[in-house]
Amino acid sequence: MSGKLLRSAAVFSSMTFLSRLSGLVRDQVYANVFGAGGMMDAFFVAFRIPNFMRRLSAEGSFSMAFVPVLAEYKATRSADEVKALVDRVAGTLTAALLVLTAIVILLAPQLARVIAPNFDPAQMAMLTDLLRVTFPYALFISLASLVGAILNSYQRFAIPALSPVLLNLAMITAALAAREWFDSSVMVLGWGVFAAGMLQLAFQLPSLARLGLLPRPRLDFAHAGVRRILTLMVPTLFGSSVAQVNLLLNTWVAALLVSGSVSWLYYSDRLLEFPLGMFGVAIGTVILPHLSSRHAETGPDGYSKGLDGGFRLCLLIGLPACAGLILCAQPLLSTLFQYGRFDAADVRMARWSLMAPSIAVPALLLVKVLAPAVYSRQDTRTPVKAAVVAVLTNAFCTLLFFAAMLYGTEPGRQALQAAGGDLKLALGQVQGAHALLALAIAVAGWVNALQLAWLLRKAGVYRRQPGWGRFLRQIGVATVAMTLVVLAFRVLWPWVLFKSPRPPGP
Repeated sequence: MSGKLLRSAAVFSSMTFLSRLSGLVRDQVYANVFGAGGMMDAFFVAFRIPNFMRRLSAEGSFSMAFVPVLAEYKATRSADEVKALVDRVAGTLTAALLVLTAIVILLAPQLARVIAPNFDPAQMAMLTDLLRVTFPYALFISLASLVGAILNSYQRFAIPALSPVLLNLAMITAALAAREWFDSSVMVLGWGVFAAGMLQLAFQLPSLARLGLLPRPRLDFAHAGVRRILTLMVPTLFGSSVAQVNLLLNTWVAALLVSGSVSWLYYSDRLLEFPLGMFGVAIGTVILPHLSSRHAETGPDGYSKGLDGGFRLCLLIGLPACAGLILCAQPLLSTLFQYGRFDAADVRMARWSLMAPSIAVPALLLVKVLAPAVYSRQDTRTPVKAAVVAVLTNAFCTLLFFAAMLYGTEPGRQALQAAGGDLKLALGQVQGAHALLALAIAVAGWVNALQLAWLLRKAGVYRRQPGWGRFLRQIGVATVAMTLVVLAFRVLWPWVLFKSPRPPGP
């Protein structure tokens, strides 16, 4: 990886670290004030929908389609043509999102019944209200993502990476307000999400104005650049968001399980997202405009070298993170979240749903590089092929794991018998079933990463650079050494890692 690219990744990663740190504080406040229960399940399900839109825009299909076209315009067109493209993309995106937001607000009760059919009436009512309040966040954050994509294309990485801190601060304020003045109602969190979207958009606009690219939105589907982006975006809606599609499907299934399952998955996912968000998104965000420029301006050698450097950086972070999350799942959850209403039983449940997907951390990091690498070449077919297989893998593994649990374990057979053979009712009685959903995502993540890597290699756009053998040996030795140190602490000094009393001195 070139020094310039590495420095850009370091800037983005350092800003993202502040975001993740504030996000960790936010989740600790959640656990302390609300714990893991039915109302928090309703909030997490409601927020998953606009957050899915954020992932599509900020890290998914919109950025993957827009940034390569913007890079091409920067390299081959005048400044006026670049500004015209920005104006028309902003206007078209705003119009589409306004229509979508209005539809979701009007059909919130029907959508709530689809995404959480097993919720009781109180949860369903809360979910409906939360959907109406939180979904406008999708409008604000998608426009903020447009602004961030432009800033990233002009090597302005700090402001877009720092803007999620505003979401965390808004949510912390809302949670503390809920405890002090609103009887711990999760509805306040919905309004916190709404406010956060406006703040994140407003925060980035001055930086865009300094570039002279503050948009004057114009609706123009006939513009050549807009048509090109839409052509690229339609298939990428599915291809670049496979992990989010899987999470959305798993959230729907988790709503059928024991009360608290959605919350346990959320808290474990937050720790999993720490390496993925801090490093994976940073690498993917920085490498997309880099590879797009290489593809537009230079030959395949520079493109291949940049891609190879991204792979190495992902493994450098991913392999130790994988081992660390598996070994330290319980002490991490206990230390960070076991306060207030989040008790030891919640820690035990969340531990399994953290350990299971941790085996896919290297794969999920690699996808953050592999997907932008493919889209930077304006190739939309390859990721769709891989995404179809990954989603089918997730669905198949979920069915397989649940069948094995219900028919192959004693607790599963007892639950099935008590439910009179009703599979849906039986799933809602088995503790730990949520961890199987996380395991299915891990398998799908590896399938997706391996497919994309193989297809890039097959297309001849990636050639492995020298030094891989030595690099893998170094990472392997370092990961094994770290694992042995952690195991030594677990065996010899468990009070350091776990909430157990320190043994008396001699």
